[in-house]
Amino acid sequence: MSGLKPEASPHTRENSATESSQFPPEDRPDEIWMEEALRCAQRALEAGEVPVGAVVVRNGQVVGRGWNRNITDSDPTAHAEVIALREAGATVGNHRLEHCELFVTIEPCAMCAGALTHARVKRLVYGSDDPKAGAVKSVLQVLNHPQLNHKIEVRSGVLAGRSAELLQSFFRSRR
Repeated sequence: MSGLKPEASPHTRENSATESSQFPPEDRPDEIWMEEALRCAQRALEAGEVPVGAVVVRNGQVVGRGWNRNITDSDPTAHAEVIALREAGATVGNHRLEHCELFVTIEPCAMCAGALTHARVKRLVYGSDDPKAGAVKSVLQVLNHPQLNHKIEVRSGVLAGRSAELLQSFFRSRR
């Protein structure tokens, strides 16, 4: 994994990218990691896939990256989050990712929310809500469902405008 980057902080400071360089790696804001997820989404777009990107961060390192590969891999489970979680599990050497944070450009679907729960991810940060398939709050509440035993800290709306515009422009071009 080249280009490893520092871990985002659980703090929700609002800083620009220039201001964030003043902070030590563990205190950089979530926007830095969402930028990396947006770069992954761009890779999906270039491959003709729905532009969703995700990164898993642990102990100051990106341990997993993913972007949608459903069409490329002929795999309905090849969502950005699942690919990033698979890579993170292999990197960490464990299917439990308890000390990890996942940054993704759109609200996870039911499958991905279930995978986050099973992986015991500590924190989820996402860009735009998904009013058609979101399973954090928009359509379903799979993540942090009251009957599930694992709770994940959630922050939404990080670089939401950029995430939404990437998706909207993709779907506009398909019509």
